[in-house]
Amino acid sequence: MESKSKSANNELKQQLELILSHWKIISLCLIIAVSLAYVQLRYATYEYNASATIKIKDEKQSQKLPSLEEITSKGLFANGSNKIMDEIEVIKSRALMANVVKKLNLNIKYFTQGQIKEQEIYNNPPIELKFFASDSLIHKVDTTLYIKIVSPTKYLMFKDDGKSLMDRDESQGKPYNFGDKINTGFGGLVIVPNVGKHSPTIGSNLRVSLVSVRKLVNTYQRRINVITETGSSVLKLELSDNIPERSIDILNEVINEYNNDVILDKESVIKVTSEFIDNRLEVVSKELQEVDFTAEQLQKKNNLTALSSQASLYLESEKATKNQINTTANTIQLIDYLQDEIKQKNTSSDFLPPNIISDPNISLVTKNHNDLVAKRNKILKTSSEKNPVVINLDNQIKALKANLESSLNNLKKSSEITLGSLNREGARIRGQLYSAPTKQKQFRDIERQQGIKESLYLYLLEKREESAIRLGMFSPNAKIIDKAHSSYLPIAPNKMMTFLGAILFGLAIPIGSIYLLSFIDNKIHNKDDLIKITDVPYIGDIPKSSKKYKIVKKTDYSPKAEAFRILRSNIDFMLTEVKGNSKKLFITSTKAQEGKSHTSTNLATSISFSEKSVLLIETDIRVPKIMDYLSLSGENQKGLTDYIADKSIKPQDIVVKHKDNKFLDIIPSGSIPPNPSELLMSDRVAELFDYFDKKYDYIIADTSAVGLVSDTLLIAKHADMFIYVVSADNIDKRQLVHVSQPLFERERLPKMCMLLNGVNTNKSGYGYGYGYGNNPQKKKKKKLL
Repeated sequence: MESKSKSANNELKQQLELILSHWKIISLCLIIAVSLAYVQLRYATYEYNASATIKIKDEKQSQKLPSLEEITSKGLFANGSNKIMDEIEVIKSRALMANVVKKLNLNIKYFTQGQIKEQEIYNNPPIELKFFASDSLIHKVDTTLYIKIVSPTKYLMFKDDGKSLMDRDESQGKPYNFGDKINTGFGGLVIVPNVGKHSPTIGSNLRVSLVSVRKLVNTYQRRINVITETGSSVLKLELSDNIPERSIDILNEVINEYNNDVILDKESVIKVTSEFIDNRLEVVSKELQEVDFTAEQLQKKNNLTALSSQASLYLESEKATKNQINTTANTIQLIDYLQDEIKQKNTSSDFLPPNIISDPNISLVTKNHNDLVAKRNKILKTSSEKNPVVINLDNQIKALKANLESSLNNLKKSSEITLGSLNREGARIRGQLYSAPTKQKQFRDIERQQGIKESLYLYLLEKREESAIRLGMFSPNAKIIDKAHSSYLPIAPNKMMTFLGAILFGLAIPIGSIYLLSFIDNKIHNKDDLIKITDVPYIGDIPKSSKKYKIVKKTDYSPKAEAFRILRSNIDFMLTEVKGNSKKLFITSTKAQEGKSHTSTNLATSISFSEKSVLLIETDIRVPKIMDYLSLSGENQKGLTDYIADKSIKPQDIVVKHKDNKFLDIIPSGSIPPNPSELLMSDRVAELFDYFDKKYDYIIADTSAVGLVSDTLLIAKHADMFIYVVSADNIDKRQLVHVSQPLFERERLPKMCMLLNGVNTNKSGYGYGYGYGNNPQKKKKKKLL
């Protein structure tokens, strides 16, 4: 568990070091991202939120106290949650929103254009448009007017071709005077200046946008938000806009329009009742005039001028009977009127006059009918007649009408029976009390009809007055708790979130790219990369150096020289068991151009500086490079291949002495043969190593790349130790593992160990030598100077 934890910590540390090594790129990306965020916030269009709170009144609830069960369940308004949702749909309806847009003239927008962005002016724009066309036409227009103020009395108008006023030439504009009539595709137009705080300034560029009401209704329908809680009658209206004053005006106007709409719905029932009463009054007035005229003619014809004195002769029983007859006949007449009204208004959207007949059952049915009609009409404002709720309401309305007609028929029959009984009873009483002449009976009948018509006329007048009083007593349905208000603090774009997003984006892009590149990178870069993929022992690394200084010098304090000294010490430690004979070191690699010959030459040179005799053999007979590194080319043409091919040549004949280093001898590759592998299989190779085994302290062989040819494997048995050179930032991990791991596991290369060449010390984070690669001698000289 500890090893896994350490491995995870090391891996995390490596990732952190990798990211920190690119701090300049990360800082640049972070600065660019924050700068872009600042520019975006500097020229962004901010959004502001406005809100208002209203309470929907429940007339039915206000007429009775709620029960304990209603209070303890979901709230006082729980049973009316569907009604609240209906009211929300009315508030967000297209018809209501269209009225708001038209009243506030939201379809006309004014903009003043600047160098980078334009600014909308909501209150007191610099100019004002007057139209000759009707509002219905203007509300459908979609166009843009570009205007440039050239003087206090003149302006230029440009065509709507999609260009900004900043990109237009004044010669392209058409001059007008303020107050001139402009003929357009939607009728005449007059532009007048607005005198005041925002009066037009000379040289200002204006854009006037005319948007159709339909588009604005769709926009504000989506943006307005109505929030409520279950069981509550309180609604919170919210609206966001780039101009806070406009959002406040819109919310206030929405509430006003909603209240007006509700009041109109309530007044429509009263208006139907008033119309019904007015029609009935007209009919009853004519009938009453006819009865009065008949009575007058009968009195004149029969000289019945003293009929008033006969009233004292009536007994109390006859008076009571007469009153009952009048009431019953009145009821029958009202039933006929109401039945005619029902037949004339046979649609589901028509209201019926309530409280015309004093029968409680009929009054209740009429009231329920009107409530259903009002509910149906309200739903139709935001829906269609195919809505299942509307269809259900239509069926209920038809059922109530049928019930009402049945009740009226029953009441009429019972009233007619009662009236007949009362008439017979009255006749019987009058016959017993006195016998009146036939003419007086006729007059009494007419007088009775006159009383019936008069009482009906007075009753209808009373109902009309009640309707007139109720018409002006309706209160708004929405009680305003909080008028629309705004904090005037922008809600979008959020500065903190924008900068935070920019910082995260500025860090994520470079860090993600670095991590992704490191994830897909299959190259060997440092010691840790090498140790992760192979079990071959690690012996050291050589830092990257300038190509001008290929060979280390005796007095050399460079990181490269120090690295070879460390490598020399590691080799001596690993070959302590080799005594008496020379230590044979073979240098190989996976492929060419990994620094194999460079390592062989510098290692031999470094060991020789410690006054150890070294023989450097160039066994890479395909691409020899050692003699070029040592600048000894051409001094001796004979070499290893010549020795193997010509048995007359002795081993000491092919040895080249270094002219400047008496401890370093070299055996060059010799002539390049056509069959290198066959030559290296010769017994002469073994004889060569045996001959020099005790003559040198170290024998270093620069072999061929083991990943390309089999030459190295043919002579591997003569080595005491193999140094496998891996070029940093050059060799692919997969290729390295495919070649080196099998050779190590099968021990085909004795005492194989890895050497990392060309390490970038700036990336790896460490150096070599005194002062991390600086020459201390140079420092002393500088101080002395």
